[in-house]
Amino acid sequence: MTRRDLPPLTALRAFEAFARLGQMTLAADELCVTHGAISRQIRSLERACGVRLTEGPRHRLKLTDGGRRLAATLSTSLDAIERTYADLRSAADRELRLSCVGTLAMRWLIPRLSGFHARHPGLKVTVTEAYGPVNFARQPFDAAIRLAEHIPAHGVEAIAFLDNFHGPVLSPELAATVGPGVAGISRLPRLDTRTHLPAWTEWESHMRLRLGEPPERQEFEHIFYTLEAAAAGLGVGLTPWIYVAGDVAAGRLAAPLGFVRTPARFHFIRPAGEPKPAAEAFRAWLLAEAAQAPAPPEPSDIAA
Repeated sequence: MTRRDLPPLTALRAFEAFARLGQMTLAADELCVTHGAISRQIRSLERACGVRLTEGPRHRLKLTDGGRRLAATLSTSLDAIERTYADLRSAADRELRLSCVGTLAMRWLIPRLSGFHARHPGLKVTVTEAYGPVNFARQPFDAAIRLAEHIPAHGVEAIAFLDNFHGPVLSPELAATVGPGVAGISRLPRLDTRTHLPAWTEWESHMRLRLGEPPERQEFEHIFYTLEAAAAGLGVGLTPWIYVAGDVAAGRLAAPLGFVRTPARFHFIRPAGEPKPAAEAFRAWLLAEAAQAPAPPEPSDIAA
């Protein structure tokens, strides 16, 4: 591609401000520079163009014919840029780019998004599955949802909107074959999620019990696969309550030992400072939805 042959853009901006406002002082105030800086930029532009762009006494400068031609072109071009820039910013203000842990997005958030859009029809939510710490300076997100005990407050604001409870789940048919209580669960194949292998140990600590070694273990890449394996009767999996509340209510999964609270909570995270309008609207909606989330079955007395 042919390289553009343009004068310095800083000089063009200084000249356009002077041509539009009619005074060096006003142009300097608008661009937050000195009167002398505007004068130097215009002189450099004249040298680059090879023609005078202004004429007359120092304090009553006016545009030459060449200056008027350049000012008209700049005015038209910058007006178009300004309109496009405003349109882009307006579109950005109407979109929320959300980074979210995948299973929460699939099993709880996305099924409820129609309610958000009904309340805010002009806003768009783009959900991207992601894990680990979010870096708003390097990643293209406006907000994030993470499950964590604590969110470091380095340039972000985080609000815990949902408590986390976890417990074992399995198919109702498999549950019926082993009977209630820890003894029955202990005899089943145990389903592990590769991204969080300590989950069963943590659950035992929260429940203050020991299951012992299972007869078999199966490992799955993602908790979504673990839950599908549990529903298919392959064994017993461990999950946060909010991921399976709908399946338990529908009878697709059984939770014979209930769910116990964990120290971790679901947090809504956004960059510190003035919030983006779409992020603020989403935060308020998210808190309202979380307040209506069903409470989990309490840990079974048989398991205590």
